[in-house]
Amino acid sequence: MKKLLVLLAAALLALPGRAEVQRPRLVVGIVVDQMRWDYLYYYHDQYGPDGLRRLMDGGFSFENTMINYVPTVTAIGHASVYTGSVPALHGIAGNNFYIDGRKTYCCSDTTVQSVGSKSREGQMSPRNLLASGLGDVLKTATDFRAKVIGVALKDRAAILPAGHAADAAYWWDTSAGHFVSSTYYMQELPRWVQQQNRRLGAKPGTDVKTSVEGITKTFQMAEAALEHEQLGQDSVTDLLAVSISSTDAIGHTFGTRGQQNHDAYMELDRQLARFLHVLDERVGRGNYLLFLTADHGAAHNHNLLRRHRIPAGGLETWTWMDSVDRAVCQQLGLSTPVVQGEDAGRIYLNRDAIARQSQRVDAVKQALIRELERRDDILYAVDYDRALTTSVPQPIRERIVNGYNKKRSGDIFYVPRADWENVSSKPDYPGTTHGQWNPYDAHIPFVVYGWHVGHGETAEPTAIVDIAPTICELLHIQMPNSCVGNARPVPAPDGREAR
Repeated sequence: MKKLLVLLAAALLALPGRAEVQRPRLVVGIVVDQMRWDYLYYYHDQYGPDGLRRLMDGGFSFENTMINYVPTVTAIGHASVYTGSVPALHGIAGNNFYIDGRKTYCCSDTTVQSVGSKSREGQMSPRNLLASGLGDVLKTATDFRAKVIGVALKDRAAILPAGHAADAAYWWDTSAGHFVSSTYYMQELPRWVQQQNRRLGAKPGTDVKTSVEGITKTFQMAEAALEHEQLGQDSVTDLLAVSISSTDAIGHTFGTRGQQNHDAYMELDRQLARFLHVLDERVGRGNYLLFLTADHGAAHNHNLLRRHRIPAGGLETWTWMDSVDRAVCQQLGLSTPVVQGEDAGRIYLNRDAIARQSQRVDAVKQALIRELERRDDILYAVDYDRALTTSVPQPIRERIVNGYNKKRSGDIFYVPRADWENVSSKPDYPGTTHGQWNPYDAHIPFVVYGWHVGHGETAEPTAIVDIAPTICELLHIQMPNSCVGNARPVPAPDGREAR
């Protein structure tokens, strides 16, 4: 009998043990605000070997990554990258939107207070985000042992990527001239943040965002978080979400071409190279998984295009939306304006005013759509409630539906002509903007680099909502709770799939 027990014990010991789930020590997400996909190549020969080219030469690039909703703006982009979802589900319907008839900033939260300044810039949180994000599912997968931190100049670019359960998010308060947070995360800034603010701080009121200095400060803050929060220093995977906001501010002001944009991407490349070196030193080359993407692209300046006989223009909705409203009121015999607001292609009706005048909302919608479509610069105007049955081409229709949150997106969405953005039409206007379905606004980079990632690229159709599930599958964790994207195959260094 004893001999039998010994044999059984030996047999059990010989059985293969369950392998420990392999994960990197750290995940780093980098969102470059307003980075068009073609910037990977437009400036390619001027990039150094250790920044963006290092990612492209050593990582895997999804060359055909598109945004699958409208409008294509910052808050939605950051939310969609990290939730794998769309405004219809994650609730971030724009940088600004209306809730119960009140205009609301995407991260505004009057129940919290600023930490690090006396201004209202810190009255922010992710409470308007209705979905979980990559950081949240990483937290739950590790029994909340993972650290999750967001860093950016823009509050929404730090808060939305970090998610609900984040340990901290830090953003730049221009009025204070340094990084701040809110009581959603903490009661006072950590000592290391206070030290960084003394080192990186600017004169209160200084415009850091529209300068390459903002790129440098963001990476320096990210490096400080990496060091002082001990990110990637144990077996539990952490997340550092970094967003570069200055590229957007510079693009809006100066356009997609010219010295300022060039300087911004050269500085981005230099600072990225330094940051990768810091990651190599602190976490270890091959021990971190990094992805780089964008929240949206941008149109070329319409004056630049027109000089080369390419049709383009500025919509200037602020100069004619009131006249459209008046025309609708005249047609329907109304005395009070019916348009409450317009933002990034979304039109919100004043339903109380319509009801007081005993008019049907549907009648107002149809009259407004007719007026909008009379304009040469508007291709389509769509009643959100009837978007699925409209005659708009299917790819655009799908984006409208994905971008429609019933409680936050308003009533009508209009689609301008290609290269007609809502900017000044003046012949000396130098800047640009974004927000449309078109490839210049919707085609973004998505490059994965580092831990268990081989080199290569694919032109397979990929969407912004595929980013989060792709990273989740590499980590072997559940995707966020409202994710509608799909995990995309990523090759391992030996040529097999990394997962």
